[in-house]
Amino acid sequence: MERRSIWRRANAAFAVGAMIFLLLPSLIVVPLSFSDSELIIFPPKEYSFHLYERYVQETGWVSATILSFRVALWTTILSICLGVPAAYALVRGQFPGRRMLAMFLLSPIMLPSVVLALAFYIYFVRISLSQGELRLVLAHCVATLPFIIVTAAAGIQTVDANIERAARIMGASRVYVFRTVTLPLVIPSIVAGALFAFLISFDEIIISIFVARAGDETLPIKMYSSLVFEVSPVLAAISTMLTVMSALICILVTFVQKSEAKP
Repeated sequence: MERRSIWRRANAAFAVGAMIFLLLPSLIVVPLSFSDSELIIFPPKEYSFHLYERYVQETGWVSATILSFRVALWTTILSICLGVPAAYALVRGQFPGRRMLAMFLLSPIMLPSVVLALAFYIYFVRISLSQGELRLVLAHCVATLPFIIVTAAAGIQTVDANIERAARIMGASRVYVFRTVTLPLVIPSIVAGALFAFLISFDEIIISIFVARAGDETLPIKMYSSLVFEVSPVLAAISTMLTVMSALICILVTFVQKSEAKP
């Protein structure tokens, strides 16, 4: 028992050390974002909100953020509209090829982003789709759809099928049962999947570079361009804001999952 306890403590210490090592670069960026200098210097000599003021004042950063937010929002809505019915069909449906369909819908998770990006680029050129924001939404939707399907399917599996069967026996249509019985019970799972989809779409860079039209510059593309052509200290402020946003979304997902687990 003592050896097992020591082994567990060693594993826990190793895991904590690895997490600190991986998180350390992010922790360094946070104080850099409050630097008063126009150069990236660590540790900062003076602290201020100068870089955050530059981010707000420069229209390029603001417009890129608005575009990323708008694309992520529409992507999340479209993914929910397509992913929730697909998850319900995969969980409750009994039809030939169901497993093959599930593998096909979840395949974007298994493919490298650059493969998807190249495929979208060629496809959109072939169909002559020139609207840049629509291209971004459609491409991001394919990339985020599996996350909606997985989380929604997990929630639907926890719903007792006898409840739906009882409503059907009472004369309710399948659509009415789904809308009034099943859907309210899986709202927490849908919300968790939607938060992940929004975050993934907002941070997507590889697909966006291939798909976006000239002038449609999302925030990740703008950040990448800044790293290539000029290392702007504003990147530290933006990275800090993205880190905070990611942490808040993860916390929200945790609370949503806890509320779903309660009887």
